[in-house]
Amino acid sequence: MGEFRVDPHVKVLDEGVVERAKARGLDAVVYAPHFTRLPRVEARAERFSDDDLLVVPAREVFTGNWRNRKHVLAVGLTDPVPDFITLEAAMAAFDRQDAAVLVPHPEFAMVSLEAHDLRAHRERIHGIEVYNPKHLGVHNERARDLAREFDLPAFGSSYAHLPGTVGEVWTAFEERYESAEALVEALKAGVPSEIYHREGAGHRLRCLAEVGHLVSENTWGKLDRLFLSGTEPTHPGNVAYDGAFADVSVY
Repeated sequence: MGEFRVDPHVKVLDEGVVERAKARGLDAVVYAPHFTRLPRVEARAERFSDDDLLVVPAREVFTGNWRNRKHVLAVGLTDPVPDFITLEAAMAAFDRQDAAVLVPHPEFAMVSLEAHDLRAHRERIHGIEVYNPKHLGVHNERARDLAREFDLPAFGSSYAHLPGTVGEVWTAFEERYESAEALVEALKAGVPSEIYHREGAGHRLRCLAEVGHLVSENTWGKLDRLFLSGTEPTHPGNVAYDGAFADVSVY
């Protein structure tokens, strides 16, 4: 049957991304774009899934306020969860929905769960990212230390914000999964996996490109528009959430 290769966190999805993922030997990608409500993510994931590539919808929820952001990746949600709510409220919502909860880029760039967050929510977390192209070596080493300290399964992803980065990193499982639900169950069960990434100058250039994108994405002007305007589709005040998260909104 062969191994099952997953890129567990990508931000981009179109025909070119699907083509690239297949060319890189991937069997699945987890699609979690920023500031996009779950129904839209699900519809796009379904549109681009086929017999050769499973596209799994997910949400990287931005908890907390701009000065204290904590990003958490939830796979297998059944109902929408907004951004800009407290970490505790987000974790409780994920738990109610029995989602797989993954920790992307721990202790990285002031947008991540830290050791004390992992300690507080250890029983609700199913994996921690120990390699992505935006990390420097020291970040990957620290992430591995945290995975060992809290005895959490490790995963690697491309964390691709640029189409060309998809498939630069993947997590491989021995068993094949034919549905998003099956992959979610594997993540929750901590099924053993191996992490791989491409090597050489091409990979290093892709990493540098992603770092450059991170810098441009996080300018003061864009942060002001994204985090403080209150008009994002995933803001808890959006009519789509019907006030369900009003009491845990941070804006």
